[in-house]
Amino acid sequence: MKMTKYTHSCVRFEKEGSVLVLDPGNFSEVEEALRDADAILLTHEHADHIDREQVLPILAERRDLQLYAPAALAASLRNEAADDAQDRIHDVDPNTVQQIAGFSVRSFGGQHALIHPLIPMVENLAYLIEDRIYHPGDSFTVPSGLKAEVLLVPIHAPWSKVGEVIDFVIAVGAQTAHPIHDALLNGKGRGIVEKHLERFGEMYGTSYQPLAPGDVVDL
Repeated sequence: MKMTKYTHSCVRFEKEGSVLVLDPGNFSEVEEALRDADAILLTHEHADHIDREQVLPILAERRDLQLYAPAALAASLRNEAADDAQDRIHDVDPNTVQQIAGFSVRSFGGQHALIHPLIPMVENLAYLIEDRIYHPGDSFTVPSGLKAEVLLVPIHAPWSKVGEVIDFVIAVGAQTAHPIHDALLNGKGRGIVEKHLERFGEMYGTSYQPLAPGDVVDL
């Protein structure tokens, strides 16, 4: 299986001719990520994870493309989508396992990490892809019994601090960690965060491996 990282939290998985794309948001290269994609999988409703202005027209044009999202988000997208695209937008329930475009997807229910008490909370689903790769969306949720070989770790966000990122990497205990949710960092700030993750990851058995937009990893 091949994984391509795009800017921020968007990643593309390719396996045996099938393509699954997670969180094509407005910081990401949406058209490139969705090229020949079979399915889109969303963690939550924020624009940096779903660029409605780009994704919905692509969904309307590509009649073989499916979209999966938490129930409230899926309902909202169906209200905005073209009539012939609405039946290709599907609810994902928390704590379920399903096949999406040939990929095994286990969902873990929860909510978005707290940004501020005055900012409403929204639903956030984390996903374990192929029983190996964990994408938490915008949360530091560590589900009971989670066994992940690869962690996609949000390395910077308005809702986090570096110590929490380090603790999340330690708690998941994956063999390898790659960055997501990184578009708000400049080069110097990113270097500080990643040095911490490399050092503490090594101490606790996780190899943190940086990726830039467009980088491809064989998993």
